[in-house]
Amino acid sequence: MSAVTLKNIWKTYGRDVVLERVNLHVKSGEFVTVVGASGCGKTTFLRMLLGEETPTRGELLMDGRPMPAEPGPDRGVVFQKYSVFPHLNALNNVLVAEEFGRARLTGHLFGAARRTARDKAVAMLEAVGLQQALKKYPHELSGGMQQRLAIAQALMKDPRILLLDEPFGALDPGIRKDMHALILDLWKRRGLTIFMVTHDLKEGFYLGTRLLVFDKVRHDPQAPNAYGANITYDIPVGRTEPEILAEIRDQTGLPLATEEN
Repeated sequence: MSAVTLKNIWKTYGRDVVLERVNLHVKSGEFVTVVGASGCGKTTFLRMLLGEETPTRGELLMDGRPMPAEPGPDRGVVFQKYSVFPHLNALNNVLVAEEFGRARLTGHLFGAARRTARDKAVAMLEAVGLQQALKKYPHELSGGMQQRLAIAQALMKDPRILLLDEPFGALDPGIRKDMHALILDLWKRRGLTIFMVTHDLKEGFYLGTRLLVFDKVRHDPQAPNAYGANITYDIPVGRTEPEILAEIRDQTGLPLATEEN
């Protein structure tokens, strides 16, 4: 598990301000969901946690130390678009994460090391419910099964932090419900700290222990990009659905139904 702290974080691109004055402390083992209007910096926030983007200003800390400035095995990520290799079967899709991490020059493990890695990959696929699909290729899997495969990939290096960027947005409601149950089970059993961006408000408070709302509080009609978004609301989840929805609506003006990302 891992704690994450953001101190007065700003992210700008030239004169365009995406995020400003973001302050946050997330304890180890929390499940943080993130919602907000289109273009308010949700994905930029996630990319900074991953290490693909660096803050322009401020401190980003993990366990009290500067967050590594590039992606690493301590952080796994799952995107809405299935990040799997189409030319590899399910087993090799998961195994390749271990091989790249331990054999960077050749990209392959051999002998006992490969057998150990293969056993770990099989166990990971079993953990996400794909034990019957080891030899199947991505095009032979349903959307939900492909996303299960992507989650298995992300967890193969035993990350302390799991980052989810609208991972269930493209799935049908029934499959989505199954994926909710899966991610909650993995979170509890593996003790992960999770950050999840979603465009679905109900999904956000159903899954998370905290729900963050990103929005711009300062506006200049003559310079729409002069000010960035920050965390306008930080909701500890645990109240009833009507209470939370009404409070978010009253405080932020966000719609109660699915919003655009």
